Amino acid sequence: MSTGTGTDAAMGTDPDTGLRAERVTRTVGGHLIVDGVSVTPPPGSLVGLLGPNGSGKSTLLRLLAGVLAPTSGVVTLDGHPLNALPRKAIARRIAVVEQNAATQAELTVGEVVRLGRVPHRRAWSAVSAADEEAVRHALARTGLMDRADQLWHTLSGGERQRAQIARALAQEPRELLLDEPTNHLDIRHQLDLLSLVASLPVTTVIALHDLNLAAMYCDRLIVLREGRVAAGGTPREVLTEDLVAEVYGVRADITHDAPHGRPHIRFLGGQGSSGQPLR
Repeated sequence: MSTGTGTDAAMGTDPDTGLRAERVTRTVGGHLIVDGVSVTPPPGSLVGLLGPNGSGKSTLLRLLAGVLAPTSGVVTLDGHPLNALPRKAIARRIAVVEQNAATQAELTVGEVVRLGRVPHRRAWSAVSAADEEAVRHALARTGLMDRADQLWHTLSGGERQRAQIARALAQEPRELLLDEPTNHLDIRHQLDLLSLVASLPVTTVIALHDLNLAAMYCDRLIVLREGRVAAGGTPREVLTEDLVAEVYGVRADITHDAPHGRPHIRFLGGQGSSGQPLR
């Protein structure tokens, strides 16, 4: 398990290819939210961002998306700083799915997914055959073809999240950023959603709360604590009993499944700042 302000060396790839954050910080009102974090997701991998509430996961995702600018450090896309690239060019490459995305507009599922084609179209231009093909493919990939004409707000929570992922897929991105997409979903829809995300041919960074789901689906993990990287590596390397106790203040028993060696965490109880079990 590696610790510090950056991810472990095995996390790296060609610095001029893909999305990369190098020692980024973000300060708000004198408070350090993200503190010197470096992230280089391997192409095609599923990278999980873990950490307690307030650890900086959502802020780091917004930095990677270019929605927020780092106070120091740099986020690059194929070696170019994000702040030097047009927003439309970024949107053609990076798609973002926020937790509990909502809209008050009376849009159908198909219309929501078509929003993903906006970065590829000129202003006031008509929808092209390529746009419609991308929308059809995204609906099919997410199992929503039969819901294309249904109003988005009538969908279940899991279906709404799938529709948002379909919208992101219609962008035809190479990088996908998701912020707690399983929040408020039941376990079946959590599994369905993460199975879909894991099957996508893109580089994905996903913020999650559930450590067992992260261990099941992610190729690499980054654990944040108070804005810094507490650990980075494979699930087996990162998810240890010491790490869970140190970062989450929870005692755990961790075993590893035989076929793949992925960890399974059984929580035994919390512990106070003194290290004594909570009763």
